[in-house]
Amino acid sequence: VKKYTDNVEFSPMDASRTEPEYIYQVLEVVIDAGATTVNIPDTVGYAIPGEFGRLIEGIFQNVPNINRAIVSVHCHNDLGLAVANSLEAVRQGARQVECTINGIGERAGNASLEEIVMAIKTRQDFFNLTTNINTTQIYKTSRLVSELTGFPVQPNKAIVGANAFAHESGIHQDGVIKMPITYEIMDPRTVGIPASSLVLGKLSGRHAFKERLAELGYSLSEEDFNRVFSAFKELADKKKEVTDRDIESLIAEEQRTVAETYHLDRIQVSCGDRGIPTASVKLTDPDGQVLADAALGTGPVDAVCKAINRLVEVPNVLTEFSVKSVTEGIDAIGEVLIRIESAGITYTGRGADTDIIVASAKAYINALNRLLAAKKAAG
Repeated sequence: VKKYTDNVEFSPMDASRTEPEYIYQVLEVVIDAGATTVNIPDTVGYAIPGEFGRLIEGIFQNVPNINRAIVSVHCHNDLGLAVANSLEAVRQGARQVECTINGIGERAGNASLEEIVMAIKTRQDFFNLTTNINTTQIYKTSRLVSELTGFPVQPNKAIVGANAFAHESGIHQDGVIKMPITYEIMDPRTVGIPASSLVLGKLSGRHAFKERLAELGYSLSEEDFNRVFSAFKELADKKKEVTDRDIESLIAEEQRTVAETYHLDRIQVSCGDRGIPTASVKLTDPDGQVLADAALGTGPVDAVCKAINRLVEVPNVLTEFSVKSVTEGIDAIGEVLIRIESAGITYTGRGADTDIIVASAKAYINALNRLLAAKKAAG
C-alpha cells in the first residue's frame, strides 16, 4: 500500500465490543507492519462515552508503539451518542475523527462534523485544541449536502437546523437583543449564517440583491445572476418579503438545472372534493416544438405526472414524492423531491415554487431530464 500513499489506515471492525487486550495486540502488530493511522470504530453505535474514552486511554497506555501512529475514531449514532463518543475520544488523545456533514450515514447516521467542530471551537477552554475547518462554510455546505442527497435537515438540528439560533421565549429574545452572548453560545456568523438588515421585496433592485448574495457567500456569473434575479423578481411579486432561505432555494433551483431536454411552459389543474382531477400541460421539447396534452388522475399531482408522461413517453415508475416548506407562512416556497426508477436505476428531481403543483411538475421534469441525459450519455 505504501507504494501508493504515505498514510496507511487500519480499522479493527467493531472495536468497541472487542476485548481491549486483543485490540492492543492487533494495533501493535499493524503499526509495526506500517500502519500510520489506527482507526477505532464504534461500528454499531454501542459504546457509552465513558467506556469508549477508557478504550482510547487504554490504547495510549498499552500499545508500546502507539506514538508512531495517529489514533482516529469512527462512531455511529445508533444510541444518539456518536458525537459524545467522538469528543470523549478526542479528550483522551484521538487526533482524527471520521464524521459526516449533517451526520448522514447508514442506520441512525454517523458523528456530525459540524457538531464536533463547533464543540471543539466553542469549548476551546476545555479541549485546548483547534481544527483546520473553515467554520464559515458549514451552513452552506450543510444545505448543499441536503440538496444533493434529498435528506432534509431537521429544524432542531444542532448548529445547522432552522431553529438552532431561534429564540421564542420573550425573556430570551430580550436577552439576545441586549447581549447576544447571554443566550447564544456561538455567533451564527461563525458557521456562515449572516446577519443582515436588508429586507428584500418587490421594490428591491439588482444592487441590493447582488449585495445580499455576497453576504450569503454566493458569487455568480453575470448570466447566472440574471437568471436568479429574474426568478427573485417573479417570487417577490408573490411574497411580501423574500428571506435568505428563499434566496438559497432560488439558487439551488438554478444549480440543479440539467440540460433541459424538456422545459415546462405551463400547467393548468382543475380539482375539488367532488370533481375528477384534471391537468393540462404544455412543454417545449429538445427541438423547440411546443407539446400539449391533458390527463385525469387520482389527485392533481398524479394528473400532472400522467400528462407529462403522455408527452415525454419514457417508461418509469415514481418511487418517492416528498414536499417541504422552505419558509413559514401561507406564501412560503415549497420544495418537492421526486424519485423515479427506470431499468433499475433511480433518478432524482427537485423543483421549487410557491405553488406545490408547479413545483411537482418541475421536479418530475427535472427527474425525467436526468433520465434522458443518462440514456444519451450511455449511447
